[in-house]
Amino acid sequence: MSSDSDFVQRVDGAVYETEEPVLYAVADGIATLTLNRPTVNNAQNSQMTYALDDAFRRAVNDDAVKVIVLCGNGKHFSAGHDIGTPGRDINKSFDRASLWWDHTNKPGGEYLYAREQEVYLGMCRRWRELPKPTIAMVQGACIAGGLMLAWVCDLIVASDDAFFQDPVVRMGIPGVEYFAHPYELNPRIAKEFLFTGDRMSAERAYQMGMVNRLFSRDELHAGTYALAAAIAKQPRMGLALTKQAINHVEDLQGKRTAMDAVFAWHHFAHSHNELLSGDKLGGYDAKAMIEANKTAAGERR
Repeated sequence: MSSDSDFVQRVDGAVYETEEPVLYAVADGIATLTLNRPTVNNAQNSQMTYALDDAFRRAVNDDAVKVIVLCGNGKHFSAGHDIGTPGRDINKSFDRASLWWDHTNKPGGEYLYAREQEVYLGMCRRWRELPKPTIAMVQGACIAGGLMLAWVCDLIVASDDAFFQDPVVRMGIPGVEYFAHPYELNPRIAKEFLFTGDRMSAERAYQMGMVNRLFSRDELHAGTYALAAAIAKQPRMGLALTKQAINHVEDLQGKRTAMDAVFAWHHFAHSHNELLSGDKLGGYDAKAMIEANKTAAGERR
């Protein structure tokens, strides 16, 4: 068992490489939110997640903004949740955006359950439901938690060299917390995607209807903003009501209640892992996941 001094050190131990994990800009009625941790492939720590929540709120509150584009700085859109950088801040308290209590001093399974209700499931649902159209502009890797950021957006535009992956079944966990897999993909494809943990190419994601448009890396920016500009010509209330209508149909199809159930199974998996190995992630950090990906890729050659 850790001492109080060990706990304080873990709480204060995160080292941030930037004070601006999300960049914000507005031009021609389009807000651009840029994930800005390129040195760690835009891995999402809480610092970034709360900054992103603030940026979405800022865009919603700005009447000049008609459309929101979410993108990533650097080679990759997002390598997922931060499970191994110096900026990993899972033990740090933030001013919470929902009514869930602080997780950092809670015992057992309550620790992760409360945190992930706030920063993963709760925030993703709020971003999905904001009343302005959102477009994810994806290049390179969109892995695990990166999928969650893309999936909450109304449209996904990708470069032809992008890929999508959710390898967390390797940890004994049934997919990421915002469990939209069978709604983004045909159920059999969703099972294959999770069972194997393989990368899905942008082309196949486009064929499955998960990606709206494909461009070369060089044309991605221009193609995305041309689409955003076309949408921005529509009336604000018409866009908001249309988005609300289609989201409502998805929820009638069971998306929200299914996600609640899988979130519970997700946290059973965390607790099961901890009982078996002492680690909620089944012994995997970022380095171990990268090595496992390399090994799996080599075995399939």
